[in-house]
Amino acid sequence: MTQHSIPIPQVSAIILTFNEERHIVRCIRNIGRIAREIFVVDSFSSDRTCELAEAEGAHVVQHPYINQAQQFQWALENLPCSGEWVMRMDADEYLTDGLIAEIRRKLPDMPQDVTGCYLPRDVIFLGKNMRHGRIAPPKILRLWRRGMAYVEQRWMDERCVVKSGRTIVLNQRFVDHNLNGLSWWTDKHNNYSNRELAVEVGGRCGLFPGAGGNGLAGRDRKKSRYYRLPPFLRAFGYFFMRYVCLGGFLDGCPGLIWAVLQAFWYRFLIDAKMYELELNLGRKPSAGELKQYMRSDLNLKVN
Repeated sequence: MTQHSIPIPQVSAIILTFNEERHIVRCIRNIGRIAREIFVVDSFSSDRTCELAEAEGAHVVQHPYINQAQQFQWALENLPCSGEWVMRMDADEYLTDGLIAEIRRKLPDMPQDVTGCYLPRDVIFLGKNMRHGRIAPPKILRLWRRGMAYVEQRWMDERCVVKSGRTIVLNQRFVDHNLNGLSWWTDKHNNYSNRELAVEVGGRCGLFPGAGGNGLAGRDRKKSRYYRLPPFLRAFGYFFMRYVCLGGFLDGCPGLIWAVLQAFWYRFLIDAKMYELELNLGRKPSAGELKQYMRSDLNLKVN
């Protein structure tokens, strides 16, 4: 069977957006190579995101934003997706040609007991693919049979999870390639630090059941071990592991900047904000005090 005779998979793509005019056309044209329909769930962008998306043939809907987990779960429950498969994409991501070919080849004949596909992710930072500084590319569930997945309701590090069935890992990769500059990147991770602080401290205080603290599975156990290390020093240790032990230095100057900002500065900032919170509220704040602090100082819409 030739490549042109391979049937196009029945995929519905969902993209969450806010002020993504720099990326949205690239994303839609890329995912349009395998998707029968594309939904853009926008949280009231002030730029041309919606106009550009509609011009590319996407279905655009508006919905107020609380956090990524709630926004995407709303999309899963309310969008009229008709494809047999659903794919989640961020606006600054795209699929490699190899992954597109793999999806087109494998999805039509996928065994019925396979309900989800994990995709390996690459990151391009300052124009360079970050090949080092990690054991292996992270694998993320981004493709699943319609109705067979939900989103963990977390303020940080939310993931899609299949409800039942078997998952597989595809071989080819998708790419996270944001075209914004370092000022945007640091602003974004400053906001991320607020969310991770809320999850960690809120979990310890029982504010978010299943997040932070003890009794966690998978990646949460790793973070729980990390947060048992001495504050501030753990950021140095994490940087050393990523940049030296795992070879981040092999990615040149972009690799140094990436390691300093993502593995050290970001982690150090969380510890600094944790220290500030304890100065203001003490080590064991009440749930009410913590919620008020999250609203007023961390700018989080906590109920």
